[in-house]
Amino acid sequence: MLELFLVSQRQSFSIEALIWGTGLCLLLAFVVLYFYQRRIGKSLESELSQLGNVTKHNVEYELVLKAMKLCTWHIDVPERTITYDNDFRNSPDCFVPVGDKSIEQVADAMVEADQARIRKALNDFCDGMADEYHEISRVVIPHSKKYYWTESYATIASRDADGKPKLIVGTSMRIDDRKSMETALVEARNKAEESDRLKSAFIANMSHEIRTPLNAIIGFTSVLPDVTEESERRELINLIQENNQKLLRIVDDVMNISKIESGKEPLKGSAFELNDILMSSIEQFAGKLKPGVTLSTELPLNMMEVNTDLGRLMEILTHLLTNAVKFTNEGSIVLGYDAPKDGRIKIWVRDTGIGIAPKHHKSIFERFFKVDEYVPGAGLGLSISRTMALSMGGDIGVESQLGEGAKFWLEIPIK
Repeated sequence: MLELFLVSQRQSFSIEALIWGTGLCLLLAFVVLYFYQRRIGKSLESELSQLGNVTKHNVEYELVLKAMKLCTWHIDVPERTITYDNDFRNSPDCFVPVGDKSIEQVADAMVEADQARIRKALNDFCDGMADEYHEISRVVIPHSKKYYWTESYATIASRDADGKPKLIVGTSMRIDDRKSMETALVEARNKAEESDRLKSAFIANMSHEIRTPLNAIIGFTSVLPDVTEESERRELINLIQENNQKLLRIVDDVMNISKIESGKEPLKGSAFELNDILMSSIEQFAGKLKPGVTLSTELPLNMMEVNTDLGRLMEILTHLLTNAVKFTNEGSIVLGYDAPKDGRIKIWVRDTGIGIAPKHHKSIFERFFKVDEYVPGAGLGLSISRTMALSMGGDIGVESQLGEGAKFWLEIPIK
């Protein structure tokens, strides 16, 4: 019996030990599992937090891109391909190729004058010859001959084991407004420089041109009381009057330019017979011709009614005839017009004078320009004529060869 009891006690102890052992193992496993779950929980919280930061960063990144209206792209250097990632320029005509494009294809989208430069800059950057990329170029708008300005920046995002560029990221933006502003500033500067040049030319020319007749007037007037012979006195008086007219013409020219450009001299349209006006102009210059020079008209129509500013037309004809008389030493001067066409008429003055080289055909209509600086005159007549012609809705020009005479023409609307 005792042996049975002892065996029974030993079995009971073994069962209790097993239960306690199992319980301790379960408790230990529970503790380990608890701490493991807490660790996993913290890791998940950290990852969620990082994911939130990434999402926030992406939102802020896109906000910056939208605010700056940027386009982002990257270059796979080994493949030499460019991929456009985002475009927030909000311009349907911007060049954004779909899929991977080669550097050649991207460069070909530029204006031809910029292609070689952009191609070289991108290839040099991919070859590691520069640490940064910054280029301004013109991109052709698809299906048109127009283009827009773009400014691009890029930097190296990663390198290979040899330190060569592996990935390049960049951004582009349109700068049409900035370029327009730069153009406007350049034009304003050029206008200011031109204004300064014209002012200097005006002072130089006016001081010379006014002084010449004024000196003659003063000189001849001072000696006039001492001249007793009637023929000499009359000749001096004629010279004084001639220089008075020259001085008056210079002042009138300056006043005419000032009035027209200030807009204080509006057009005064009136209907008149053109043939009568041309005949009247011929009569005014009949006594000013050099010996052997003839002055005539060529009128294709018996009557030609025109409605325009008569005063400005007469002023232009006066300047054109004055030049013809001044530079024609022999031959003829003809004043005429062509038959009207499309509601416009071309009036012209043709002479057999010294002529004008083609390289000066545009310059002679600029202020103070003179082909020959030694020929008297302020260089304002043709400039005034051009200003008046444009104000009448017309145009003015010249057909001439050096040594073969000249034909100045004025084209204006009939009504």
